[in-house]
Amino acid sequence: EYIAYIKDFCAKKGIEISSLAFYPNTMDGDLEKRAANIAHLKKVINMSALLGVNMVTTFIGRDQTKTVEENLELFKEIWPPIIKLAEEKGVKIAIENCPMLFGADQWPGGQNLFTTPRLWRKMFELLPSDNFGINYDPSHFIWQQIDYIKPLYEFKDKIFHVHFKDIKLFKDKLDDVGIMGYPLDFMSPKLPGLGDVDWGKYVSALTDIGYEGYACIEVEDKAFEGSKQRVMDSVALSCRYMRQFVI
Repeated sequence: EYIAYIKDFCAKKGIEISSLAFYPNTMDGDLEKRAANIAHLKKVINMSALLGVNMVTTFIGRDQTKTVEENLELFKEIWPPIIKLAEEKGVKIAIENCPMLFGADQWPGGQNLFTTPRLWRKMFELLPSDNFGINYDPSHFIWQQIDYIKPLYEFKDKIFHVHFKDIKLFKDKLDDVGIMGYPLDFMSPKLPGLGDVDWGKYVSALTDIGYEGYACIEVEDKAFEGSKQRVMDSVALSCRYMRQFVI
């Protein structure tokens, strides 16, 4: 009954749900938290299928007490059953490339292993599945100083969902704290068009690879916090800017 209500509400409002989003740490070093996160993620996968959304956006997770190599072994243990469920339900799992490393709370290493093209390559090799792919956010590559255009071409068949979010890198602050400093000490999330992403090149690459999926504006710009009106303004401004690239 509730599912029917949601579908009817969306139809009346002309709204489409691009994905069900749940961003936990499924490889948390705390085994109790890990189990709870995995159990809820499976519920989200089931609900995505029932709603006919058939997409879940999430993180891989990361055990911050382990090396990258040890985390890959953990990935081999934890993620195959999750993807198997997704395959059975006809749901695609799109992993966002956010390192989940901002300050002291996420140190060391961050809370998501799915951060670089090299690691993507390795994980797709370890777990080949048409239901396992990427929720691509170019902004996370800006502060990591990774080319955010090139991977679009290499992983074009794995890009299931994309985010429109920007990041502004402060070179003077980076020069002061260094690349090993806390990321929020030298960068700030911004609305599309207010940071360092070249949106013309980004959308051009998406059209080159034939991407026709959903693109979601993600608002994390602190300059637009503080009131509901500021949040609404941020969405309106982002839409106005991106309309020059997206119909």
